[in-house]
Amino acid sequence: MAWNKPNPDDRSDNVEKLQTMVQNTMKNIEEAEEAAACSNEEERQRIQQKNHNREVSIEAMRSEIKDESEARQNGYEGTI
Repeated sequence: MAWNKPNPDDRSDNVEKLQTMVQNTMKNIEEAEEAAACSNEEERQRIQQKNHNREVSIEAMRSEIKDESEARQNGYEGTI
């Protein structure tokens, strides 16, 4: 039986990936706000909740960008 080897930890492009994710999420917020203008009250509330969740996610991604950027500057020492 062959054992699968895990891929090595490659964090070299994590900052860029996270930045793209933030940009995409911000675009989703804008598009949802546009859709809310043409929606009923119930749908607007759902959109507002989703956008709130997106904003929370953006803050978490920005924190991760900061951590990854610092790790990159430090040569990723101590990573698994």
